[in-house]
Amino acid sequence: MSTLMPYDDNLNPIPVLRLKPGGAHQILAGSTSTRNAIPFAPQTRVIGIFATGPLFIASGDAEVTASTADHYFPENTYYDIALGDGLRPCHSHLAVLAATGSCTVHISEKE
Repeated sequence: MSTLMPYDDNLNPIPVLRLKPGGAHQILAGSTSTRNAIPFAPQTRVIGIFATGPLFIASGDAEVTASTADHYFPENTYYDIALGDGLRPCHSHLAVLAATGSCTVHISEKE
């Protein structure tokens, strides 16, 4: 994935990626681990995440599960995470587990 970044007035690259058409996902997080049903595109290296409630997340293959030992993600926060670095295969799924109650996780593939 070769991406050219836009530049600011001082000719410094601005680290932004565009939203991938057809790359929007939603997951309902609850008391058991769940993951995106449709895998991320193989060339997707970055996803943006927003959750309406606190949760735990783990990225991996089609069998990945999330537990309370995984990364905590706070509610009402938007964050980009890398799925791979170009040297190894990228992760294809994100597993989520609600920390309390249930919530919706919005995921955007970026390119």
